[in-house]
Amino acid sequence: MNIKQRYHLRDYKFSLVALVTAISIIGIFVVGSAQASVQGKQALGVILGTIAMVVISLIDYKWVMNWYWPLYGLNIVLLLAVHFFGEEVNGATRWLNLGFVQFQPSDLTKIIMILFYAKFYMDREQAINNKKTIIQAVALLLPSLILIYKQPNLSNTICLAILFCIILFLAGLSYKFIGTVLAIVIPTAALFLSIVVQPNQPFLKDYQQKRILAWLEPEKYATDEAYQQINSVMAIGSGQLTGKGYNSNTTTSVKNGNFISEPQTDFIFAIIGEELGFVGCCVVIILLLLIVIECILIGVKAKDTGGRLICGGVATLIGVQTFINISVATQIFPNTGISLPFVSYGMTSVVCFYMGIGFVLNVGLQPNKYQ
Repeated sequence: MNIKQRYHLRDYKFSLVALVTAISIIGIFVVGSAQASVQGKQALGVILGTIAMVVISLIDYKWVMNWYWPLYGLNIVLLLAVHFFGEEVNGATRWLNLGFVQFQPSDLTKIIMILFYAKFYMDREQAINNKKTIIQAVALLLPSLILIYKQPNLSNTICLAILFCIILFLAGLSYKFIGTVLAIVIPTAALFLSIVVQPNQPFLKDYQQKRILAWLEPEKYATDEAYQQINSVMAIGSGQLTGKGYNSNTTTSVKNGNFISEPQTDFIFAIIGEELGFVGCCVVIILLLLIVIECILIGVKAKDTGGRLICGGVATLIGVQTFINISVATQIFPNTGISLPFVSYGMTSVVCFYMGIGFVLNVGLQPNKYQ
């Protein structure tokens, strides 16, 4: 199989590129407002991501999927490297220091898992509902989940688990099996939540438990664990319809008053809400929603199951991370750190999302001719 295929310019989804470019430009500006010193790095991340996207979009995704086992091995090696040689920041070991840049392998894990399971399920399309196939799929996911959880990185662990479940569903998992799983998972989740809020519970670290308690009783934890989320909600509300203005430098601003730590990453949506208001929030959400929809539409026209699952996986990843990030910023979910796609500061995150879009674009360049 050739790395390259014959492509037609008319099949290149410039609308998707335009949407990604637009949200990334907004990201550069709001990151610069949140912390001016990292704006240049964010811009560099977008440039590198764009280059990666263009290159990947011209490489046959089926050729890449043939390397799914080496990619799986690379992912495990990188996560093990974090475990043994990772750089500790704020009590978490999630980064590899490469000298010129810090690299977070868990972001790349999500892209590799999309490619891996797209090929894994495509090869087992007729046996997707066999217990053996499902057990193998879960067993192959567990090493990544465990290694990411131990960093500790609960947010990415949850995101990866949700991504796996939705790709499995898109691959053709029967509704009967899904119903059975939900009948077990929902009561188990309720039981788990009731246990983890108890003293001396064995499942979560103390700070993770306190975040859940702060979510359930924010008034009780208003000066510590719930402090950031309460201030985030107040900042978003204070922006009202059109916001206080870009790069607001008032002392009462959420970024200047030390009301939120690291506003350029996990709570970037609070900056958007405060400075750009309800209108700005809607623009960001709509752009991300349109990117998800565009990925889905490309996947619907894919020529094979692998292409469909790649598009569905990237759409899921962007959608789930967006939902979690905004839910945390608006106190719908407990506080857990995860980036807002294409917007939050983080070169690894930005480049990896662009890589995902690159694979979607290549799927779009090879449409099903019979549709």
